[in-house]
Amino acid sequence: MELRQLEYFVAVAEESHFTRAAQRMRVAQSGLSASIRALERELGASLFLRNTRQVELTAAGQAFLGEARRALSATDAAREAVSAVQGLLRGSLAVGSLQCLHVLHLPQLLAGFLQGHPGLDLQLRHGGSSELVEQVRGGQLDVAFVSGTARVPEGLVADPLATEPLVLACAPEHPLAGESPVALSCLAKERFVDFPAGWGARDHADEVLAGAGVHRRVALEVTDVHSLLDLVACGLGIALVPRSFSAKTDQARFIALDGRPPRWQTVSVSRAPASAAAAALLKEVAAVKRESVPVSP
Repeated sequence: MELRQLEYFVAVAEESHFTRAAQRMRVAQSGLSASIRALERELGASLFLRNTRQVELTAAGQAFLGEARRALSATDAAREAVSAVQGLLRGSLAVGSLQCLHVLHLPQLLAGFLQGHPGLDLQLRHGGSSELVEQVRGGQLDVAFVSGTARVPEGLVADPLATEPLVLACAPEHPLAGESPVALSCLAKERFVDFPAGWGARDHADEVLAGAGVHRRVALEVTDVHSLLDLVACGLGIALVPRSFSAKTDQARFIALDGRPPRWQTVSVSRAPASAAAAALLKEVAAVKRESVPVSP
């Protein structure tokens, strides 16, 4: 089994098309197809269901995809380790992130990192915490900055970055806007705005409210923070959000929760061991974290 075969297989799996995969890999389609057939003969299983329009992974192909990605990622890490010893950081760095990280100004961090390592190919993806963690596990991402509530599989490492309280976000005219603090039990009949299930903030809010015996109704789902806060400010629902969201708008009210308020944690997730590029980035993240002012209780 050759690395080239694994690269071709992953390309076909991601493109769902042999012609597009060949164009992506800059090889003749006949050569790519022959390489995939040789891989299937070696494995003794068909990896793709083929038709005239597209190809789909078989059950064997689905099982093989994650391992192929991890093998390619390990190869990249080995190359990067040699470059690091030579004082050069090259290759690629794929970063995943939630949209809003109060503990890090990610664009500024990445810009400075690339200035110090101009030979690096950077990729960035936004998404939900569970999705991003799974992409780290599958080798599609080197490091992700996600909610601390996300389940971290064996083989990955989660390092805490910051912790802050959850607060209630509501419109200025909402009856609870004048209350402080607000008990979770008061939210039982409210209409909520939130992110889709599987996103860290949504799952955490679900858990917190269920623990308080509140069965809520999420009437509006969004995939970005600013839309959520706009809907809240217009009175279309309330939300439980990290306190740092209050810096993003002055059109909504942010009310403390009664008792011991639930906490929101941000963590970095990477493989163990991390690639040379990911390790270098996390070293800079740790330096930023030491210099930052801690979030007060």
